[in-house]
Amino acid sequence: MEQQIERYRTPTRVLHWVHTTAFCILFLTGLFLFLPAPVSLLAVGSFTRVIHRVAAAIFIIAPAIYAPLNWKATVRGVKEAFTWGESDIGWLKAAPRYYFLGDESAMPPQGYVNAGQRVWFLMDILFGGVFVISGILMWAFKTVLPPAAIEWSIFVHDVAFIATGTWLFVHIYLAAFHPLMGESWGSMINGKVSARFARSHYGKWYEQLEKGSNRQ
Repeated sequence: MEQQIERYRTPTRVLHWVHTTAFCILFLTGLFLFLPAPVSLLAVGSFTRVIHRVAAAIFIIAPAIYAPLNWKATVRGVKEAFTWGESDIGWLKAAPRYYFLGDESAMPPQGYVNAGQRVWFLMDILFGGVFVISGILMWAFKTVLPPAAIEWSIFVHDVAFIATGTWLFVHIYLAAFHPLMGESWGSMINGKVSARFARSHYGKWYEQLEKGSNRQ
């Protein structure tokens, strides 16, 4: 049997699935507002608003619980999102040939995360903050703030919704369906990848494993 390498610890996997489930519920219940009647009427004073707010609370609470209990991993994850180098630019340039044509020759070796995951981390942090702030303003202060402030909150909330929703579909496709990324989905279930997959997709990280732990 091929050697298996632990990539994601249990707390990270639990956070991933709880946060992802909450986001998907938020996405679907929020999507009602963008659809024409009669579907859009489901979001007007109905149970979907309650579901949306419950999911929003989970979306906020889950990382708030995870962060202090897994502080080193949290700091490392945030650092990964904001630390970009030459290899990341090279990855972005080579990614279309790799994912569409299967040409791996131009892909530079990556660390614990590749540039595509770095984009998702960055969007999760930045747009997550936009969701939380604008959502709280619309939820708790809609009768206090001036109408212009609420309108701007709705606007930025919608922009974040469109941007993250689009990237979510890309993320799901690459993780679950793309033939070159077959082990990504499983790694978020059992936390492990094969040595071959680690060496091929995260060459720098694989070389560092002997020097110490680089798990999230």
